[in-house]
Amino acid sequence: MNPQATLRVISAGGDYDVRIGRHLLIEAGNLVRSVCPDVTSALLVVDSSLLAFTYADTVETSLIACGIPTVRTVVARGEASKSLATAETLYTHCVDAGLDRKSVILALGGGVIGDLAGFVAATYMRGVRFIQIPTTLLAHDASIGGKVAINLPQGKNLVGAFHPPRLVLYDVETLRTLPARERSSGMAEAIKHGVIRNEAFFSWLEENMENLIAGELDATEQMLYTSCAVKAEIVSEDETEQGTRAFLNFGHTVAHAIEALAYGQFAHGEAVAIGMVVESSISVSLGHCDEALIVRLRALLAAAQLPQHVPPSLDVDALIAAMRHDKKATKKQLAFVLPTRIGHVLLERDVEESVVKAALRAQIAPS
Repeated sequence: MNPQATLRVISAGGDYDVRIGRHLLIEAGNLVRSVCPDVTSALLVVDSSLLAFTYADTVETSLIACGIPTVRTVVARGEASKSLATAETLYTHCVDAGLDRKSVILALGGGVIGDLAGFVAATYMRGVRFIQIPTTLLAHDASIGGKVAINLPQGKNLVGAFHPPRLVLYDVETLRTLPARERSSGMAEAIKHGVIRNEAFFSWLEENMENLIAGELDATEQMLYTSCAVKAEIVSEDETEQGTRAFLNFGHTVAHAIEALAYGQFAHGEAVAIGMVVESSISVSLGHCDEALIVRLRALLAAAQLPQHVPPSLDVDALIAAMRHDKKATKKQLAFVLPTRIGHVLLERDVEESVVKAALRAQIAPS
């Protein structure tokens, strides 16, 4: 990998770069100026879990040094912050900080912070500019593509918008401080990208997972670049999810239901890992792929230290009911992205409930 690598994402709202490399935080001010030369002020939204580190200080100092008045606000970590109440608090901070149509909102943290800050940016004054600065592996998927949202009690991401960032800054140095569980969780989205679009990448992950879990930075940069390239390619093809972008939801129909019912028990990537196994099982039942795919997927998930079984505490009927609220569902039909082989998937918009129940029950963790 080069010291810094750049991916270009094509967007109707304006093309933008994803910068991947080291020591990007200290360049934040200049990089913001390069994409928003007329910026008047900034709101820096920070994940509370980062307060133990100097990342927010580095970004804020860089912005101010480049003549960008900056106000920092801290948001509690976790899905509970993706709420209307927290969004309202951020709107108040925007007003108090004097943000105008030429201001920019920056999200420093994981996927929750990116979704929340991006939603506020999409809706404050009918839209202000937005920059993603992800600090987790899991956020490499969420930070690209412009989907921003908050949750309702009835389900995840039910209120949202398409609001692409002007820039994504992925400083891999921030990944050095990731807890082991969060590192594993982030691998789920990379594995997903291999399943849906890139068999060679899936094979590379099989060969390099030990180094990735150990946090080796060269391997991590290569993984991020290839995984982000898959996401950027799909988003550029179908920004508003009219077709192939739905493939990025592989594993997520089941995952969102698990997250809704087992609130706080699983990290997002852990739920996606379980979801990928269940949805692959559905695909086997429908004759779209063979059992060997699940064997290979399970082996890679195990190497990534990710769960693979539905917890027995969750009621199958309740999971089905939650899935009917999924955004892909129409007329409450059960829709799933299903693999046909490693590197290729299809979208089934109406899967029989009996098939889904059987797949869920088959994947319940042994007692």
